[in-house]
Amino acid sequence: MKIKLLLVLLFVSLVSSLELAAQGYRIKTIVIDPGHGGRKPGASGKISKEKDIALKVSIKLGQKIKEALPDIKVIFTRKTDIDVDLYRRAEIANDAGADLFISIHCNSMPPGNKHIKGVETLVAGSHRLKEQDAAIRENADIKLEKNYKSKYDGYDPSNPSSFILLSLLKNTFRDKSIKFAKLIQNAYISRDERSSRGVKEQGVLVLQRCGMPAVLTEIGFISNAEEEKYIYSAKGQDEVASSILEAIKTYKKNIEVK
Repeated sequence: MKIKLLLVLLFVSLVSSLELAAQGYRIKTIVIDPGHGGRKPGASGKISKEKDIALKVSIKLGQKIKEALPDIKVIFTRKTDIDVDLYRRAEIANDAGADLFISIHCNSMPPGNKHIKGVETLVAGSHRLKEQDAAIRENADIKLEKNYKSKYDGYDPSNPSSFILLSLLKNTFRDKSIKFAKLIQNAYISRDERSSRGVKEQGVLVLQRCGMPAVLTEIGFISNAEEEKYIYSAKGQDEVASSILEAIKTYKKNIEVK
């Protein structure tokens, strides 16, 4: 199964490269993925849940894309508070032939570290095992899925050594993903004066399975009281969505072949 998926990703990459060379490239489809949902609430703060904030920001982002870039088709992995399996989120993007995959999440820290705040954006990678905390947390939802071991080829989200297996699914679009992630981080800093935790390569399962440039952006720490109020507010959500839109515009301008 792993080899089959790897071959599919490599084939998609080859086809994409040939298309780029043959004709002018345009970003036509963007998939927006609101993290968690339904019986998978994600992290919780004092006044909110990750799944709700992620959905609200995603909907705002989709609306802004449609207004500013009407030629781009926007697809959501969910539009309501429903449960969508991680493999299905990537499958939606792959089936649509998406040009970008953007997953929206909130970060969290355990007690004793609730002073930590800031934004960070993840791209697919199998970096040092001790730096995989965020990936382990985001991948943990698969334990709530039926027959998750067969769906994910025996992948165990609680075992950091599982990330070694994910190296077999090397993201062909790594460089583009990193460029886009940096644009998102730069927009957060320059537009909203947010504290940046940078771009990180981690073994996030949903990103590993995407056959296009893909990022997971952590828009703030729901465990930090001050930052939770910001990302819970309509103003904060609007600013986050606007910054991601700005990154999309810049990426689109830089990547499209005239």
